[in-house]
Amino acid sequence: MPNNKRPAKGPSAQPNRGSAKPKKSTKSVKPVEADPDELAQNLVDLALEITERESADAAMLAARRQDLTVLIRRLLRRKHDDVLVGAIEVARYTDADCCRLLRERIEEEAATLHVRGDDKDETNGGELEIDAFMIPLFVHSTGGLKQDDVFRDDADFEALMDSFRKSGLASPATRIVLVRHVYDLDGVDRVRYSDLQEMLREAAHALRSRKLVPTPAIEASMRPWIGGDYEPDDEAMELRFLLGFALKPADDPFYHVPSDEAAADAYFEGRMARYRMWAGSVAPLLQRCLSSHPAELELNFLYQDLFFGAKEQGVAELSMLATLAEVNQRLDEQQRAPERIKAVVAPVEANGEPVLRINLYPLSGGAPLATVDKPLDLAADLESELADLCDALGTIGLDGVLLARGFDAAGEPEDAEPYLSA
Repeated sequence: MPNNKRPAKGPSAQPNRGSAKPKKSTKSVKPVEADPDELAQNLVDLALEITERESADAAMLAARRQDLTVLIRRLLRRKHDDVLVGAIEVARYTDADCCRLLRERIEEEAATLHVRGDDKDETNGGELEIDAFMIPLFVHSTGGLKQDDVFRDDADFEALMDSFRKSGLASPATRIVLVRHVYDLDGVDRVRYSDLQEMLREAAHALRSRKLVPTPAIEASMRPWIGGDYEPDDEAMELRFLLGFALKPADDPFYHVPSDEAAADAYFEGRMARYRMWAGSVAPLLQRCLSSHPAELELNFLYQDLFFGAKEQGVAELSMLATLAEVNQRLDEQQRAPERIKAVVAPVEANGEPVLRINLYPLSGGAPLATVDKPLDLAADLESELADLCDALGTIGLDGVLLARGFDAAGEPEDAEPYLSA
């Protein structure tokens, strides 16, 4: 609380109290906060040390990883989103591996919270973990979704929440709650790291309480959709997200990933298989949850992930669909069948920014008929991005897809070789 009293003006402002000892000031001194740029650089330096010393002493690496986690959690508690975002930006122009590690750690910590259990919990006072997960999906419809139609039926909404445990995507000890709202990309974009931490606290409290509790942060995130004003006969494709919270014992063996590589692969393959079965079986239920005309909807699910990972999936798929649409448009302009065209893909720089360039060539050879550029994040894994783009191009019926080191001034590919899908 601020001290609103006027300060004394020198010694004569106070009467003589004889030999009485002066009272000690009880006014608290606010600790000096470190400079935001300095804090951001500290995060980058820690992440860079981890990525550059992968062959170093395991104990030292573990200590550095713990230091990074502690610093991230402290910044989240203090709601220093500017520092966290700034650190990722600095790392993006410093080192790609460093940026990926730092972004992954920040996003994972922001989407996860550890709380103490009590005697009413399955842990009998042990540690609980709550995470925020999302399921991205593309909804195809005629006329687009109507926000007032979403989650109108209580029984269907409860059945959707129960489906995660029944399908084996969550353990019996896990408590799951879905937000009764479908998010668009704008709504997801507006959730900052510290906002999500506050939403996790509210969800944890709500899941452990026997009565209704206020959830202002969650309610504030439930924004009206932007755009989507389709005519009744318009064919619509919309990216939407289901948001949920899962509260579970921190040591629940159901979520333990084996350390052995082969066993870990089998673990994730099993989870993916269960997710595909869930998506197939829950589609009719989710269609009813989203529309009063469920038969008119077609749903395409992306994989369930923590909040920011799911957002990244949705954005990446949206970008890929936009790129394929542009390629198809160029093919239409050429009035050539796709099987009479080959595509060559190479990483290049355009207007000072990295892109993946697609040049379309006639089978008879010669200059490129058309060029399409797909933006590339500086911190992206180039090999994975190239593979994803080539795999996507392979679905539109082209004669072939080749990978090149680059293009010369005339647009001719350099060191081009046929792309072979893994």
